[in-house]
Amino acid sequence: MFIDQSMTRDVITVGPEMSIIAAREIMVKNGIRHLPVVAEDDILVGIVTDRDIRTAMPSTVLSEAENAAAAERLAGIKVKDVMTARPVTVSPTQTLEDALLMMEMYKVGAFPVVDQQGRLRGIISVRDLMRAFVNVLGLRTPGVLVGIVVEDKLGQMKKIVDAISELGVSFGSILVARVWEEGKRAVFPYLLTTNIARVRKHLRDKGFTLLDPMEWYLDQVPKK
Repeated sequence: MFIDQSMTRDVITVGPEMSIIAAREIMVKNGIRHLPVVAEDDILVGIVTDRDIRTAMPSTVLSEAENAAAAERLAGIKVKDVMTARPVTVSPTQTLEDALLMMEMYKVGAFPVVDQQGRLRGIISVRDLMRAFVNVLGLRTPGVLVGIVVEDKLGQMKKIVDAISELGVSFGSILVARVWEEGKRAVFPYLLTTNIARVRKHLRDKGFTLLDPMEWYLDQVPKK
């Protein structure tokens, strides 16, 4: 899955000389938190966030006189004064998985997408990633998530698919993750059925160990 296929293309941008008051109004009006800053020919020069602007705003504990002075000062602050210059970017040909890992690494909620010449082509945000993965995982179709613990070796996935296929149940998606037992993996098929009791009974009869998805979480590590 490439970023080019899921990024927001119609990006609202600002120039470095715009006041932060005007930039904040754009954010509020459009319900966004990130504004790429571009120069001539859509060359990306920075990004400004709602946090950048909030940090520059007057404190609510200031006196009326102090607030008036701060407001006057604020009117002279431009986007270039608070933006992050040369921000981390991604290219249209990188994958959504790349973007997801980079967001975790850099602790940001969006990346500008630029081409090899540095021109802005779009923006990829957490919201875009969520929408893409919801579509890929088939979560818009009513179904149920089942958890199965299996040995971490070849052939286990085929056994699960074969067992569930015997019931004529369709798959929305399948995720594989680590589990707290060393040498084991958690498999989570998203099944397009409402009769999950029948599926669970069939899997238990086949000798599978079931896992309640609500009892599993990402940060659990295998027990030594």
